[in-house]
Amino acid sequence: MPQVLSLLQLSAGPVPVPALLDLLGQRVAELHEERCEVPYGPEPLPGPADPAPTAHTPELIALLLDWALEGLAAVGALTLGNGQATLTPLGNWAVWVKLEQICVAAQSPAGNIEQAAADMLLGCARLTPGPARAEYRAWLAARPVGSAVAELLDVARGEDALLRGLAFEALRVVGAPAEPEVRAVLTDPSLRPYALLWLAEYDGKDPEDAQEVLSREEATWLWVDTAAAVADHGETGLLVRHLDSAVQGTVPALLDEVRAVGHPRTVQVLVALAAAHPDPALAKAVRKAAFQVHTGGS
Repeated sequence: MPQVLSLLQLSAGPVPVPALLDLLGQRVAELHEERCEVPYGPEPLPGPADPAPTAHTPELIALLLDWALEGLAAVGALTLGNGQATLTPLGNWAVWVKLEQICVAAQSPAGNIEQAAADMLLGCARLTPGPARAEYRAWLAARPVGSAVAELLDVARGEDALLRGLAFEALRVVGAPAEPEVRAVLTDPSLRPYALLWLAEYDGKDPEDAQEVLSREEATWLWVDTAAAVADHGETGLLVRHLDSAVQGTVPALLDEVRAVGHPRTVQVLVALAAAHPDPALAKAVRKAAFQVHTGGS
């Protein structure tokens, strides 16, 4: 059907339905040959009666073409009359949009467009922001936007904090079509800080100022989640530098609020930070906080 629509678009006028049927029949035959397909089921018994129609027969292909053309006509993408089909302006626009998506998908620099969302995001983790966004656009262009958004949010709900952050970076490339789904996850504590930042930037806030939409508790939860991503995938020096991004301003205040925020990775993050920090006194305080969280003490 994409080839049928392309022919209608290139013709810039009415095309006889028999010509479309001939094109479709040729393409179906090519696909059967490329896939080495054989008719499914037992061979028909010898006799005067013809076998029932299968996907290889012109009758069924004609029925499928009629069904497709009538469906396109019903949504205003084409008009039918006098045995001819003509694309409407809406139909022409739809074909151009699809061609644009194909061109974007073909520009996948890292070759991740056929990967599942998690594998694609991991592949993009090694890229700088510009190439990563190009890869997100290519991946998104190769699939329906609704299913792509759902797949990215499913990944974001997982245990890997790095993938959670990257999933929302990819959703920034989606833009407006992702807004309802992003708003819907505001009730999920693990996704709420990311969703609030996404919505703030979507509404026009500068990324540097978007942090203002987070409560103190949400900002602390996000700090721990980001630290978990660094601990799992980054360098120890980066984890130490991550201390500077905390909203609390001092390590004792940060540790107090981190203990209270209830992030499931708090203990692992504090243990990793204590092991990485060069200041013995600070490392000791962080280890003590990790032990208190682990034992439920204060």
